[in-house]
Amino acid sequence: MSKSPGHQKWPDHHVTEHHLKQKVIARVKDEVLAESTDVIRVDEDGSRARYYFPKTDVRMELLQPSPTTTECPFKGVAGYYTVRADGQQLKDAAWSYEQPYDEHTALKGRVAFYEEKAPGLSVTVAA
Repeated sequence: MSKSPGHQKWPDHHVTEHHLKQKVIARVKDEVLAESTDVIRVDEDGSRARYYFPKTDVRMELLQPSPTTTECPFKGVAGYYTVRADGQQLKDAAWSYEQPYDEHTALKGRVAFYEEKAPGLSVTVAA
């Protein structure tokens, strides 16, 4: 894609990626949305840790593409999904960067979940 304008403009802002080997599970109450040992944890200054799952380990049939997009100056344009699980419809509770900036190409096509936006949605990392 291209270089991140955020990293160029704010070089002291940190966005770090850590490839986890532990099992990570995203769920809505008892319904599993994603389960993987191939997850990237992103730690960004001023934000909580986010966990990016490969789509192959996400139950994509529970995610419906949303028209919502946002632009992160560090990672790129995110497309959102409405999550349908546990009898709920959680608008824009998941997102993906399909064309991330060069500094974050490892996130391409992975899905993250917006825990604080959706009641009952949680992401846990095995010990």
